[in-house]
Amino acid sequence: MTPDQPRTEPPADRFAAAARDERPDLADLCLLIGARADPALDGTAADLAQIELDRLAGLLPAGTHTPHGWAQALHRVLGRGHGFHGTPADYRRLESSLLQEVLRRRRGLPILLSVVWIEVARRAGAPVYGIALPGHFVVGIGDPDGEHVVVNPFDFGRPLAADALAGGGTDAYGPADPLDIVQRILGNIRVWAAPRPERRTVQLWALDLTLLLPRHPAKLRYERAKLLVTMGDFLGGAAELDAYAEVIGAFDPETAESLHHQARAARAHLN
Repeated sequence: MTPDQPRTEPPADRFAAAARDERPDLADLCLLIGARADPALDGTAADLAQIELDRLAGLLPAGTHTPHGWAQALHRVLGRGHGFHGTPADYRRLESSLLQEVLRRRRGLPILLSVVWIEVARRAGAPVYGIALPGHFVVGIGDPDGEHVVVNPFDFGRPLAADALAGGGTDAYGPADPLDIVQRILGNIRVWAAPRPERRTVQLWALDLTLLLPRHPAKLRYERAKLLVTMGDFLGGAAELDAYAEVIGAFDPETAESLHHQARAARAHLN
């Protein structure tokens, strides 16, 4: 979509279409998450974010062809030069999971900072990919099966020592698929929202976007159903419980019957 082209479809509809593209665009999907979180981050704000990624990529020196050379250049431009990094306080902010805000604040969660590294490096021609470690997210540069460097964008993009990685290395963790990265981002948003009742609408839209992905855990249907009941939408929650029961009924009839019972209990709240 060009900057002067009006956006007539809601962000969720555009997200669903982008997620089913033959080659899903990581930046587009992340920007659509931001647009769903805050309408002010749609339109011009999303266009400016793309322009900023292009600008940052243009600052990388030409002719950088080795993994170590790319890592050093990204550290100089993004880490030292522009101050992209994270702190423990960033885990307490929704903005840390929204690409538009991460580009503006130059702060965010490890996975969003990794998206910045990936998208900037990709635009400059670097062989780059995300690596989903347990409880953390980092970036690999180079050949995953050969010469490569792993950097930690949360720490200004400094190289990560092999012995500091979970399991002693990244060999067990292949390049993360863009849709898996997006699903993990949405999972982070759900975790951020879940403990606070006033954030339930955020939890709900994050769930809804996750369910629009071509692949997702079926149990999220149950999570959505329970959330709707908690929010007072008893009919909607009951319908979701019944629908999920139909999905699992063929191989787990006992659980399916329990779900139907929960649906009846939800409807009873209307009496």
